[in-house]
Amino acid sequence: MVATATTESRNEAYRWGAVTALGVVVGYAAVLLANARHFYTDDTESQYAALWVMLGRHLRDGHFPALAPWEWMSGNYAMEEAGLYNPPQLLIDLIAPSVDDLAVYATVVKLVFSIIAALGVFRICGEYGARAPWAAVAGIGFTLSGWFLFFDEASWATSLTGTAWLVHAWASGVRYARGRSGPIPAFVFLYLAISVQYIFPAVESALMIAAVAVGEVVYQRRWAPSVRLVLAAGCAGLAGLETYLPGMLSSAATWRGNERVLNDPFLTVPWSESLNASLPSTVPAFTGWWGYVQPLPMVYIAWFLIPALAFIDWRAAARSARELSGVGLFAAAALMWTAGPGRIGPLRWPARVLPMVALALLVLVCVLLSRHGTFTRTRSRGVAATVLIALLFVRSFSADPHHLIRHFVAAVAVLVLGTVAMWLGRTRGTAALCLLTIGAMFPIAYLQVSTAPSTPLSYNFPERRSEMKAAFPHFDGVTLQLADRGLLRPGDMNLAGAYSSLAFGNYAKNLGLDYVNAYTPIGHAAFSAMLCMGWDGSTCPDAFRRAFATESSTGRTIVDLMKVDRVVLQRAQFPDVRNQPAPPGWRWVDYPGHERYIWVLERVDGPISTRNGLIADSPGVTAISTSRQDLTSRVRVSSTEGGRVVFARLAWPGYRVSLRGNDIPVTTVAGTFVAVDVPAGTNDAELVLTWRPPGWKIGIGTALGGLAGIALLQWAYVRYRRRDTDACTDTSTSEQEPERALATIGS
Repeated sequence: MVATATTESRNEAYRWGAVTALGVVVGYAAVLLANARHFYTDDTESQYAALWVMLGRHLRDGHFPALAPWEWMSGNYAMEEAGLYNPPQLLIDLIAPSVDDLAVYATVVKLVFSIIAALGVFRICGEYGARAPWAAVAGIGFTLSGWFLFFDEASWATSLTGTAWLVHAWASGVRYARGRSGPIPAFVFLYLAISVQYIFPAVESALMIAAVAVGEVVYQRRWAPSVRLVLAAGCAGLAGLETYLPGMLSSAATWRGNERVLNDPFLTVPWSESLNASLPSTVPAFTGWWGYVQPLPMVYIAWFLIPALAFIDWRAAARSARELSGVGLFAAAALMWTAGPGRIGPLRWPARVLPMVALALLVLVCVLLSRHGTFTRTRSRGVAATVLIALLFVRSFSADPHHLIRHFVAAVAVLVLGTVAMWLGRTRGTAALCLLTIGAMFPIAYLQVSTAPSTPLSYNFPERRSEMKAAFPHFDGVTLQLADRGLLRPGDMNLAGAYSSLAFGNYAKNLGLDYVNAYTPIGHAAFSAMLCMGWDGSTCPDAFRRAFATESSTGRTIVDLMKVDRVVLQRAQFPDVRNQPAPPGWRWVDYPGHERYIWVLERVDGPISTRNGLIADSPGVTAISTSRQDLTSRVRVSSTEGGRVVFARLAWPGYRVSLRGNDIPVTTVAGTFVAVDVPAGTNDAELVLTWRPPGWKIGIGTALGGLAGIALLQWAYVRYRRRDTDACTDTSTSEQEPERALATIGS
């Protein structure tokens, strides 16, 4: 009978797991009906989708895309959010060049990861003893919670993918700590969460593991399971260290080099805003992009979450407190983080942690409803739920008094939905109640998205790469664009307007063109200051003068040292520049059909980016490039009295140089350009300049150590399980231990 019950439970889990996946699909359909570009906006269109295309082209050509020298400030992909060591991300990259419509591709990719995330939440609830219908409610509800829907799913793709792996790591971590599985699943999911190359999921994973480990000590009253879990997590951290070592060891050269703990109010969320978690109309009050009141339901979690608290038997729930203590600890830690400080080193904008608050509270409430939900004393519980909804209304009205009617209608809608749900639960059972709870999420998501303003950071890029290429000039060689995205008017942000001539963010990657300008959240501080270039590739009005200024130690202009072939100037930023004569060695070139937005300067003698490799200057040295790759330059050098070779490479940490096989120092010019001093008397010697991500040998070593550690933990788990199984088999026929035998059969 135990085996039969287990089979029925497993079948129920499969059915509701399918409902969970289907629910995410329906939720996406509702959102797309409200806004077809919802999942292709802001950073997805300007950073990620185009990056996938570029990385995919390199991978298909057999190149490991760790460094793109021509991109300068943004080309160090060992530090960017590229996921170079994350296998699922590499698969996304490999497919991307074959897809023309980037909006469709981004939406499909995000749908897949949202399904993965929902099923992960489903698994967490199951591990804590929730019935499958309530686990499905939590899983689908998480993907439609406010911040996750409007930011992680809409814009910040690496946050979405990292969270999708994090929730599975949580479920697998609980299973391992409770002896239901080995350490490998927790290790794999943690590694995937870490290696997406986005710091928030990595730190959130560490916080989650700490909370679960403490919670399991409280629940099991033993240290050993939690110690094993922490060791497995440590192995995953060692394996994923390669992802963050380059950034850590190169931080001094970046914008992030001097970041520290600051109490910045931007996107810090007061705890009182969490009282809005169940009112669909809520728009929280804290400092953000729109001022003080944010017009998006950032703190919304699920319509039922707060009112459902009235239908939990709290006396019975107290008996589950120890078992669920890990969930409670994680919820408390995440809630505290959202309130600040505003910046902890590279971790800024605490509102980004709101999905973790939603995750923990959904798991906690749905597990409690599943295990201790009750409809006894219906009238008093209904009154309590009504009071909770009234509090939601008052708090939302306090944050946003300008939309009184909308908040009132939302409160009434939640009250009506709750009443119907209560009736269904009493008369039709849990399944009907949960289906209604899920079904109500879809029109709410539709209304939230359809009434939301567009993000002020949206680019409105075209969707099809073929149309982008057809409209844009084919610029050979390396192009430097001097322009400011802030000067674009809304009417310019389309393919018939500015996007036929100007490339911001990673737009040039969609075109297959080599642009200096690209999107970067990291930034090389010295180069950024030299050309006043920002994170989206925009430049200041002084950039033209700076680009053609002479570098004092070499006597060469900056664009010469960069080996730039073409300079594109935005007419709106430089309206009168065409009235000036072209700089020496350059000429104005007309591109018919594009004069509305750009002026173009090209070299009189043609492109130089392909001449003599990446050698930009070599006073006192005869230097001939024999091989040039992204990571390596090989040069034959001769110098009677000694001299210097300056490369058109940005001076990222990680460069090494050898002459005749012996290491010699690497230096820089203007703190920006890689240079090598060639000693006197050098005759036809090979100089090899190579770049590797800083700490790469350490990263390989720690990865091997992590793999060895997890292998050891798996061996110990298998050995223990075999011994435990043998012991159970020996005693299963004994009349003294029938309970243990049944437990073994049931597991």
